[in-house]
Amino acid sequence: MGRIFVIDLDGRTYSCKFCKTHLALADELVSRAFHCRRGKAYLFNSAVNITTGPHEERMMLSGMHTVADIFCCCCGQIVGWKYEYAHEMSQKYKEGKFVLERGRIMDGIDLEFHIDTQPSSSDSDMA
Repeated sequence: MGRIFVIDLDGRTYSCKFCKTHLALADELVSRAFHCRRGKAYLFNSAVNITTGPHEERMMLSGMHTVADIFCCCCGQIVGWKYEYAHEMSQKYKEGKFVLERGRIMDGIDLEFHIDTQPSSSDSDMA
């Protein structure tokens, strides 16, 4: 197996929930109105730091599609799927786009701002 090269994105990103590897830019977000077996999902124009599984025919809520599961290139977790081919004309806009499952990604804002919810003790508390 070869060496893994990871692309670091600039700007607001969506990252793998499991290993924090960048997957997509917020600017590439097309829709938040997608669903998967595990809950909500987002449609993106492009994604990085992924590997693609084999193509398979899958019946979705919007009809039959040829899709390929996508995996984080660093930790190997499944993070969504790529639309390879849409059988219905009304769904052609999805071809070549990527769906990232909301429960498997995190917004870059979550990484930048961490608020400690545990109260800190002061010196007077120690006495």
